[in-house]
Amino acid sequence: MTKIGAWFCMIILGMALNGGSAWATDQKVTLMLGGKFCEMYPDAIQTALKKVAGVKTVDLKSMKGHAVVTGDGTMKPDQLAATVNGVKGDGWNCKAEVMK
Repeated sequence: MTKIGAWFCMIILGMALNGGSAWATDQKVTLMLGGKFCEMYPDAIQTALKKVAGVKTVDLKSMKGHAVVTGDGTMKPDQLAATVNGVKGDGWNCKAEVMK
């Protein structure tokens, strides 16, 4: 077997053992934020979202009134919305909705 053939076989074997995720893309979820307190507490929203399993980055600046969350494919969009909705408890006037 040539060196290239052996190298190719190693890549294929590695993908098979890794569940095929060697070329997996990041998952992006956009949350629409609404309520008068969303803009007042961006750090609290970002901190809470970054604690969700699978989240890599949180962008609150590129789309006004939205949170663009990038993850490894394991995060659940509804869990992200629930996380924002619970940032400051029951009296928190900031709601997140997953954009479809």
